[in-house]
Amino acid sequence: MIRSHIPELLDKITKATGVDEVWTLWTSYAEEFGIDRMFYAATHFRTLYGLGDVKDALILTNYSKHYTDIYIEGGLFRDAPMVRWAMTEVGVRSFRDVHRDAVEGRLTPAEMKVLEFNARQGVVAGYAISFPRSSPRAGFGVGLSSTKMNQDAMDELWAEHGAEIELVSHVAHLAMISLPHGDHVRVLTPRQREVLELVADGKTVQDVALILERNPATVEKHLRLAREALDVETTAQAIRKVSVQNQVFLF
Repeated sequence: MIRSHIPELLDKITKATGVDEVWTLWTSYAEEFGIDRMFYAATHFRTLYGLGDVKDALILTNYSKHYTDIYIEGGLFRDAPMVRWAMTEVGVRSFRDVHRDAVEGRLTPAEMKVLEFNARQGVVAGYAISFPRSSPRAGFGVGLSSTKMNQDAMDELWAEHGAEIELVSHVAHLAMISLPHGDHVRVLTPRQREVLELVADGKTVQDVALILERNPATVEKHLRLAREALDVETTAQAIRKVSVQNQVFLF
């Protein structure tokens, strides 16, 4: 059953103008149920060989810095069973399923290492949601965990409120990926973004030079610096990256 205040919450989420605003609404909502640990990840840049560069992903979490230093910066997340599941499947999965896989010997040594790390950090009870995607290069998911409940309590919570939690999470996720995101928003200068926008509109370097009243060499310089900032080799790659991260044609 959807509680009476949820429509108002969803209205706030859909009207949010920034990722941080959505994240605050989402985590505050989850805390109503005692879900005090969340890990959200969204990427449009998966490869045939892995999850892609973590710098190209939108990652939000309220875990401690100690945890994220090891789990994210240390690359441990790449072997996390739930992350691997979320990147290939869509739906909901209980942490109980992963623990069962561990007991029955279906996890790799690297995956077991992640479980052992999580156990030391008190991350043992929760659920994961993997969101639908329209591209094989994309992957979106959130882990919802609690330091206050065991898995039995989480399962009871999910049986009663899981449908509502999924609804709010799906709306929050869709709001997130519709807003500007990605670390690169802080490294592109206004001029670099403007030049990329003009090229995305089909303008040649010569066209851009005329529009901006600059010489072609200056335009080429801005494009080169934009490519370097975005860590790509071609202007086409740069345009794709800023487009999927909603970094161009901003209000």
